[in-house]
Amino acid sequence: MSDEPLVLGIETSCDETGVGIVRGHTLLADQIASSVEQHARFGGVVPEVASRAHLEAIVPTMRRALDEAKVTLNDIDAIAVTAGPGLAGALLVGVAAAKGYALAADKPIYGVNHLAAHVAVDTLEHGPLPEPAVAMLVSGGHSSLLLVDDLTAGVTPLGATIDDAAGEAFDKVARLLGLGFPGGPVIDRLAREGDRGAISFPRGLTAPKDFAKHRFDFSFSGLKTAVARWVEARERSGEPVPAADVAASFQDAVCDVLTAKALDACREHGVETLIIGGGVAANSRLRLLAEERAAKFGIRVRVPRPQLCTDNGAMVAALGSHLVAAGIAPSRLDLPADSAMALTSIAVAG
Repeated sequence: MSDEPLVLGIETSCDETGVGIVRGHTLLADQIASSVEQHARFGGVVPEVASRAHLEAIVPTMRRALDEAKVTLNDIDAIAVTAGPGLAGALLVGVAAAKGYALAADKPIYGVNHLAAHVAVDTLEHGPLPEPAVAMLVSGGHSSLLLVDDLTAGVTPLGATIDDAAGEAFDKVARLLGLGFPGGPVIDRLAREGDRGAISFPRGLTAPKDFAKHRFDFSFSGLKTAVARWVEARERSGEPVPAADVAASFQDAVCDVLTAKALDACREHGVETLIIGGGVAANSRLRLLAEERAAKFGIRVRVPRPQLCTDNGAMVAALGSHLVAAGIAPSRLDLPADSAMALTSIAVAG
């Protein structure tokens, strides 16, 4: 509807420069410039390289998004930008750009939480969020379980990774197997050729002793180490490493723990909807296993299409649209970039 807010979102928390434009729950533009190829030779994201790439990409990406949506900056009702968490230098580029555009066009600005935006983006595909819902966010930097009562007011953290995030573990195992960077997509593809039951890898924080303190927390460092030791033992003995079986068994260990804990959280809190977001949400095994297990408990799983799972400007715009529609006051123009922004803060206060 034309009376819904037209919001532009800017995302620069890691290695994607994203600009999205939404009207209400309708996506009008989603433009992304990725610097992933510049990081591949280092086997991971280099903050200084990412920051420089954002500086070069932000203006052309903005122009493409406005052209795709067939609007001008003057047509925009508000600008939303990822204020945190993320890489400090990368965040600064997006926040500075958003301030410049907001000042030039005299538009309100909302500095929003990157993780909450990963929840909000689901509305662009599936409509308004059921409340309450449980959201599981899994990416290269985060593995979190959240109870979402009202996305504009705040979310309740239920659990998080205590060491490596799921996506980080994918990257490290891919590097171990010589598969390149980023690891998630290539392991997902290779795993389809392997036997996920071939190797018994550990499931972190699932023992009875972990229930009281870490029921909804994640740990993938031990799994990553177990994979490394298994591969090293094969190489020492002169036996070939069955990369597809390793990939499938590793991937299944990650997805087993993620889905089991997420559905346990849903049942514990009487929630009937599980939302999965973040880059690892694009993983085919995670999607399939979550839907299979959720169906047994009558829980609905909502996962955005893969291109909306990775970092993008559309998710930032979607959260901004929620805030505008709810009458939340915009952030002040001197809002900071906060690399450690807590999930208890959905937007920087005005």
